[in-house]
Amino acid sequence: MENFGYYIFCIIALIVGIFIFKKVAGCLMKTIFFIIILAVLAACYYMSLNSTTGAPMDVEAVKRLIERRPNLSTALGMDFVSTPENDICKATMTVDERNRQPFGFLSGGASLALAENVAGVGSLALCPDKICVGISVSGNHVKAVAEGDTVTATARLVSKGHKLHVWDVDITDSSGGLISTVHVTNYIITPKNQTDE
Repeated sequence: MENFGYYIFCIIALIVGIFIFKKVAGCLMKTIFFIIILAVLAACYYMSLNSTTGAPMDVEAVKRLIERRPNLSTALGMDFVSTPENDICKATMTVDERNRQPFGFLSGGASLALAENVAGVGSLALCPDKICVGISVSGNHVKAVAEGDTVTATARLVSKGHKLHVWDVDITDSSGGLISTVHVTNYIITPKNQTDE
């Protein structure tokens, strides 16, 4: 259980609050302490929903899963990279015949596929026993990239809920110029052989 510390803190706060509530004389004081206890519990709940584990974004297990059989990310030449941050995932992709337009530039569809895949890998790294699927992908392409260049997608976790992860993905060229900005929402599914927590 990744938020065990928050739950312990909430239980202790609740016990102390009940003890103080019973011992303090006067209706006004009881109300003030009750409001303080509710605020502490609400803060604990909010922190437990929006926290990540603090561990680095390690995508090696997800990469092994991806490499088991042919799929879109391997067909387009995506390479996923672990990061020291717990809410950032990265991937690179060389622009070549697998992902370019007939005119020699990176296809916008390949950019969106890169963004959706890197966000999906990030969600899978955060929830290794779940199934993570993209339910919304929207992006803007602001610059063309010629064949031979390498693009880097950096996905930043905006919101980590129990069932939804929201990511903002920036795709840059080898000189760091912004190519595309993409917003991805992933739905987190518990496999049928598991019970939902």
